[in-house]
Amino acid sequence: MIKVAPVVNSLLALWLLQKFGLSLAAAGMFFFCSGLLGAGSQLAAPKSAKRIGLVNTMVFTHIPASLCLIAAAFSTNVWVALGLLLARALVSSLDVPARSAFVMSVVQPHERAAAASFTAVPRSLASAASPLLAGWLFQSGWSATPLVVCGVLKIAYDLALWRAFSSFDSTK
Repeated sequence: MIKVAPVVNSLLALWLLQKFGLSLAAAGMFFFCSGLLGAGSQLAAPKSAKRIGLVNTMVFTHIPASLCLIAAAFSTNVWVALGLLLARALVSSLDVPARSAFVMSVVQPHERAAAASFTAVPRSLASAASPLLAGWLFQSGWSATPLVVCGVLKIAYDLALWRAFSSFDSTK
């Protein structure tokens, strides 16, 4: 689940505990299933990329994932929220192999290591900064706000990415 505006698992667990009273054992099972779905979704990335292109795979799998995250924030039923979050996990990692392949396809071989590093740094910085912001929002009483903000930022990022790079995608 590490993305541009990541939802940190510990904060998501806190939200599930505060909003629904989800037990730690149930949260652990949820994150196990979520991780399996995320890992499994990466296996579907090559087929998706071949069919709709690398950039489209990155963008058009994230938008439904982000919408699921936003919808989960407004859910009043734990099972609906968990279902939406599992649906998100199923498609939110399809971008990982597609992004790597796209970056490697648009840079020269001698630039690939630098390009991989350059694209990983913003994700790492977002991963470092998001718990601080989300923790502040939780403390302020806006516990669902980090989920909505994350979803909205991710959709904006994905649309900007699609607008900027869809013409470069040679795999369509």
